[in-house]
Amino acid sequence: MISTAIRVARVGSAAQLAAAVLMVAGFPALMLAALVPSVPAFAAAAAVTYLADHYLHRKGSYLINRLGKVRAGLSIRFLIRQLLLVLLLARLSLADNLIYYGAIACFIAFYGLQAPHGALVQLIRNRRRMPVATRNVDLASRIRIPDAPPRKLLHRSAEKMLHLDLAAVVGVLLAAQVKSSLVGFIGIGVTVALATLYVLALVPFVRGRKIPPKAEIVLAAVDDWLAEYKPETVLYFSGSKDSAYQVNMWLDTMEKLESKPLIILRERAILNNLAPTTVPVICVPGGVHLMNMDLSTVRVALYAANVGKNIHMLRVPTIKHVFIGHGDSDKLASVNPYSKVYDEVWTAGRAGRDRYAIADVGVRDDDIVEVGRPQLAPIQTWQGVPEGRIPTVLYAPTWEGWDGNPGNTSVVLAGENIVKKLVAADPPVRVLYKPHPFTGNVSKEAGAAHKRITALVQKAAAERAMDSRFIADTAAQAQAKAELDRIQARLAQLSGSGGDRGDEAVATRDGLVDVARHEEVARLRAEWNDAYWRSFPSWEHRVITGAEPRLYDCFNVSDAMVSDISSVVSDFIASGKPYAVTDSAGVGVEEFKRNNTAVRAAVILSNSADELGELLGAVRVPDADPLAEDRKELKQYLLGPDEPSSLEQFNTAVANLALKAETRNVGQQSRDAAALAETEAELANAVPGQRVSAPGETDGVGTA
Repeated sequence: MISTAIRVARVGSAAQLAAAVLMVAGFPALMLAALVPSVPAFAAAAAVTYLADHYLHRKGSYLINRLGKVRAGLSIRFLIRQLLLVLLLARLSLADNLIYYGAIACFIAFYGLQAPHGALVQLIRNRRRMPVATRNVDLASRIRIPDAPPRKLLHRSAEKMLHLDLAAVVGVLLAAQVKSSLVGFIGIGVTVALATLYVLALVPFVRGRKIPPKAEIVLAAVDDWLAEYKPETVLYFSGSKDSAYQVNMWLDTMEKLESKPLIILRERAILNNLAPTTVPVICVPGGVHLMNMDLSTVRVALYAANVGKNIHMLRVPTIKHVFIGHGDSDKLASVNPYSKVYDEVWTAGRAGRDRYAIADVGVRDDDIVEVGRPQLAPIQTWQGVPEGRIPTVLYAPTWEGWDGNPGNTSVVLAGENIVKKLVAADPPVRVLYKPHPFTGNVSKEAGAAHKRITALVQKAAAERAMDSRFIADTAAQAQAKAELDRIQARLAQLSGSGGDRGDEAVATRDGLVDVARHEEVARLRAEWNDAYWRSFPSWEHRVITGAEPRLYDCFNVSDAMVSDISSVVSDFIASGKPYAVTDSAGVGVEEFKRNNTAVRAAVILSNSADELGELLGAVRVPDADPLAEDRKELKQYLLGPDEPSSLEQFNTAVANLALKAETRNVGQQSRDAAALAETEAELANAVPGQRVSAPGETDGVGTA
C-alpha cells in the first residue's frame, strides 16, 4: 500500500511521502490555526510546512515539479502562508496595530523584490550559456571566460530567496504572542534587508568583465582552434540524455584513431552525460552555428544514430559520411532506410551486409564496409568454468521497446520462468540479473515483471546464504570491500576536481583533460571492477543495475547468457560462450532462426524456459556442446575475422574513405578552376576591343 502511494505521489521513498503528506496537510492546519486563532498552533504548522517543503526540494522530489503545474508552485505556497499570517493577525484583533500594516508592507516589498531577483538570476544563466560548450578544447588562451558566480547565489535561488521571509514570519508571530511590535519590526527589517542584499549581490554578475564574451567572439575562437587543430575525423551525435550510451561506446575507439578525432554533439544533455575522454568535444546546440563552423579539414564524419539533426552535417559535400550505428543486431533499426543518405554504411561482419540486401531498403552493397566491432576488445574468450567455482549464468534481457511487440523482451512472459529454473538448477548455478536500463519505461507490465524478477533473485540469494553447502570467505570479502571504499573515495576525489561542472562557461574554460588523471581513473575503474566481484561470494545471486559494473564486465565473469534479440547477443557471441535467446513472440524455432541471424548458434527458449537444460549442459560439459562449432562460424559471420584486429580494420576504413573525400575535393576544385577559366575566356571573347580611329575620322562629336 505504501509503495502504491509512493508511486501515485511521484516521490522516491517513504520519507518523501511522509514529507509530502505533512506539507499538504500543513496548509489546512495553518488556516485552522489562523481562524481559531492560535499563535502556537500556527507556528507549529508553519514550521512543518517550511521543513517539509525544504526536505522535498533538497531531495529533488518530482512532486515539487508537479505542484507547479497545478498552480501550487513554490511562490504560491509561500504567499498563502503569508496571507494566512495576515489573517491570523486580523483574527487576533491586531488590524489596527502597526505590526499588521508592517507585515502587509513587508510582504508586498518582499514580493516586489522577487521580480528583479528572478530576472537577474535568469539573465546571469542566459549570459553564461555559451553558444558552444567544449571539452578538451583550449579556448582559455583565446578568449576571457570569467569565473562563475558563487554557487550559493544561483543554486536553488528561488527557494533561498523565498525562505528569507522566515525572519519576518517569526518576528510577526512573536510580536503577536508577546504583544510587542518591536520584535516584529526587527524580523521585518531583517527579511527586507537580506532580500535587498541578495538582489544587489547578483547585480555585478550581469555586467562588465563578469560575463563571458558574446556569441560571435566565442564562435570565432572555436574556428581559430579548429584551424590550428585541423580535425580529420568527426564523430557526430544527437539524441536525448538517455541515449548518451550510444556515443559513449565509441569514445575508446575515437581515442585510438590514427587520424585527428573530434566529437560534435548537438545537445547539452548529452555533453553532461558524456563519459570522460581525451578526444576534443564541441557541443553545438544551434544548427546555424554548426553550419557556419569551419570544418574544412574534416574528411570523414561518423554517425552513431539516425536522427533528424544529422542533416546539418550531411549537407557538407567536402566530407564523406558514414553510418556506424550503436550496436549490431537483427532489429529493424539495423536496416533503417534512412541509411541511404550516407556515403557508406559500416557493419561488423558479413551479416550486416546481408541484412541490408535482404531488407532491400536502397543501401547499395558497394557502399557497405565490414569493419568489425572495436568496442568488443575487452570481452574475454571462454576457457571453461574455472575449477572450484560454480557456473555463472547472466540474464540480460532487453527492454520492451516502443511498439508493444511481445517479441521485444522476455521480461514480461518468460523472465520469471527463466530465473525460477536457474535458481533451482541442480547442480547449482549463480544467476546475475542485469536488465536494460529502460525496462519499464513504456510498459507497466514490464516494470512489474522486473520487480518480481528482482525479488526472486534476492530471495534466492538470501536462501543460498543460509545453505551450509555454500561457505563465504568473509576475510577476503572484507578486504575487497575495503579496496572498494578506497577506490571509490579516490574516484570521488578525482571527479570532484576540474572546476564547477554546473556552470557551462567554466566547464568549457577548464575542460582540458588531465591525461594523467584520466589514465588513473581508467586504472582505478579496472581495479574497482576486480574488487567488486571479489566483495561477495562467487556463488551469490546478484541483481546488477546502474552503470557499474558494465555489461562487458558481466560477460567476463559469466559462463553463459540468456537474452533477447538485441546487440547484447551479438556482442556476447564474441566471447564464444554458450547462450540462449527467448522466442517471446512464439514464432517457432525454425522461423525464429530464419528471421534472426544472431540466434543461429543459440539455444532457443520458449516462454516456459523448459529448454534451459540444454544451455546448462553446454556449460557443464563443454566437450559435448553441439553448438560450439556453430558459434565459431557465427562469430566470424557477425563480427568479422579476428585478424586483422577490428581497430585496424576501422582505421583502414577511415583512411580509405578520407582518401575518397580528398580525391573528390581535388577533382571538384579542378573542375571549378576549369569552369572558371572557360567562363573568363568566353567573357573575354564576348567584349569587343576599343577601335582606333583612322586619320581624318571623327568620333561622331561635332566640332565648333
